[in-house]
Order: sequence, then C-alpha cells, then structure tokens
Amino acid sequence: MKLPALRIRGITINPPIIQGGMGVRVSGARLASAVANEGCAGIIASVGLGDFVELAGKKATEVNREALRQEIRRARSLSNGVIGVNVMVALTDYDELVRIAAQEGADFIISGAGLPLDLPKLVEDDRIALIPIVSSARALKIICSKWRKYGRMPDAVVVEGPRAGGHLGFKREDLEQNSPVNLEQLVTETLELVNTFDPVIPVIAAGGIFSGADIARYLELGASGVQMATRFVCTDECDVHDRFKAAYLDAKEDSMQIIASPVGMPARCVGGDFVDRIAQGETTPFVCRYQCLKTCDPTTAPYCIARVLSDAANGLMENAFAFGGSNAPKCTEIVSVHALIEQLVEEASACYRGSEKVEVA
Repeated sequence: MKLPALRIRGITINPPIIQGGMGVRVSGARLASAVANEGCAGIIASVGLGDFVELAGKKATEVNREALRQEIRRARSLSNGVIGVNVMVALTDYDELVRIAAQEGADFIISGAGLPLDLPKLVEDDRIALIPIVSSARALKIICSKWRKYGRMPDAVVVEGPRAGGHLGFKREDLEQNSPVNLEQLVTETLELVNTFDPVIPVIAAGGIFSGADIARYLELGASGVQMATRFVCTDECDVHDRFKAAYLDAKEDSMQIIASPVGMPARCVGGDFVDRIAQGETTPFVCRYQCLKTCDPTTAPYCIARVLSDAANGLMENAFAFGGSNAPKCTEIVSVHALIEQLVEEASACYRGSEKVEVA
C-alpha cells in the first residue's frame, strides 16, 4: 500500500521520512541535500560545523556561525527539496544559530536537547515550521503552554525514544535494554495529547527506527512520519569520514554503550578503546576555548566532547568515538541515499496496512 505523505505547515515530505540531525559534521549539506532530492526531508545539524577546535572564544563562535550559513546555502545549491536545521537548546549560541537558520530560509527548525520554550520568539517568519523534539507527552504539553503566549503552536513534534544515538533526554536507567520505557508507548501518549488540539499536530516517531517495517508500524500506530539518523550514516553521501562509518560496520551488538557525557547527559556511542580508557578513569586535560554547550563544566569534564566528536568526524578515531543509535550494528554496507530510501519505501509499502492500527507492546 502506498505510504501517506507527511505534511507540515505547507511542506510536503513524501516519502514521510526526516533524516535526523547528527552533530559535528556528520549530517551536513551533502547528506541533507541527497535526502531532500529523494522527496524526504534533509537536516543539517548546526553544532560544530566549522573548523573550530583550535580556535578560541568569539572566533570559534563566528567560525561555526558562518559555517552554518554556508552549509545551508550549499544544500540549497544542491537541492530544491525540503531542508531543515537542527539546533540544540543546550548550545551557548542557540539564539543566534536559530536566527541564522531562519535568515537563510530553512524550511523548518527542529530543536531538542532541552525544551525550546522560546523558539517562536526567535523566528519571525511564520512560513518556517517550528518542530520541538521531546521524550514525553508531558514535555510537549509544557512547550505548547509556553508557545501559546507567542501565538504559535508546534507545527509538528518529534517524539524521540530511548534507543536513539548521541545525547539523550532520558535517565540512564531508562536507557538500559530491559527498561519499561519504549517508543511505542511514548508515541501513543503523545498522540492522545495532540488529538485534543485543533488542528492536530503531526507526530514524528524517532529513535530506533531502522527498517521499512519499522516505518510502517509507526504510521499504523498513528504517527504522521518518522525520523531516522543512524541508518543514514552508512551512505555514500554522509558527510562524515569513512573511518567513522567503519565504526558502524565493525560494531557488534555489545559494542553500543551508554556513557556519561561531559556535558551532563547520558549518550549512546559505539564503544572502543577510548571509551574503555575513559571508563577506567583516564582523563584528557584541556582548556575550554569556547564553552559550546551551556551544560558543560570544563573544570570537572574528563575530556572535551567537542574535540572528541570533531576528531571522530575527521576519522581520527584513536582518541574519539562515534555516536550512534542502538541499531548501528545492523549497518552492514555503504549504500547511496537513493538506494537506501528506495529500499525503505519498498519494505514499508509491503508492510503498511493503511488505517489499520497496531497493538502497543
């Protein structure tokens, strides 16, 4: 059965797949534009786009801001499709990066890693869709209450479950394999909330979605679309270094680890020698040059997460690690974005049963 299109504030995304934003140069213009050219939505992650590691203070900030401008422009030169920008609330220069994304004409701004309570205040152009990322219906309710004061409501919401990669909005115990917290329940609870709104806000399921069968399941559950990040790393067009991609290809089921990130959040990554050394108490002293995230305390952090992720993006894996979702070990080959989306749509269409709903596990 043909999959329904995802419609957000005048934007049509068909197939209903949003490529998730992956920070520090994993999802840039090349990946986002390739995804957009397939009818899906490509996302540029705004954090750490520039060559900022050896720079200090204002200079590093300016480099990253200019890099975001250029990355959006590059994506626009490569695609006429839907291009969004992910901006983490935890970023020190969150406000300015949001404004740049709006100035450069992003189709939508997607924002998590904290509650984007004042996002509407930063975006005057009402043609730009605003999409928060939440890990509970309660968080969405808080956001909507605040946004109403600005005369806006979210144009869609991404509900991210505990199987996602990178920094996560859950307690560590909720990220363990046998945790009762699961994406199906989170999506169901959020759907119950948004169905009380007029108009109803589209719900986008994220975190642990890997196959076309997964896509079909969440569409049948009531989601209007899905967001997938990990699956797009092992594509030809992903902006990250081949050694980063190799970390996924070499990963085994027990390779995925939950770590305590220096910025005060749990995170999921592909384990390895560096992760083991940190777990054993090894530290990498550093001088914080730019305070990129509000939640980072450089005086107690065992290493600089910005440098680690920048090194990983550049393929310098000896003292770094790759962020990834729980399904990273399922990636077994590098394929083109076109081939990946074609496969996903074929699988999802074969499984999708239209309005017939699935039972929540």
